[in-house]
Amino acid sequence: MTRARSAPYEVGETDSGTTYVEPGDRAREVPVTFTGEVVQVGSGWDGVDADLAYLWARLPSGREVKALIRDVERVK
Repeated sequence: MTRARSAPYEVGETDSGTTYVEPGDRAREVPVTFTGEVVQVGSGWDGVDADLAYLWARLPSGREVKALIRDVERVK
């Protein structure tokens, strides 16, 4: 039995990165940089579609954004 890997980010920590824009939305929306509090670590983690693993972060304005985990880093 293999041990499951946990996500590299935790709910409540502050991270920064670039937002993810779904392919169908790219004609009207562009990725932006952000810094916010992680509120959810989404699907795709633990080796299942790991290249598309994502998280949601809440910005200081209250707006929530989606980002690919590979495009996010922890704020020190």
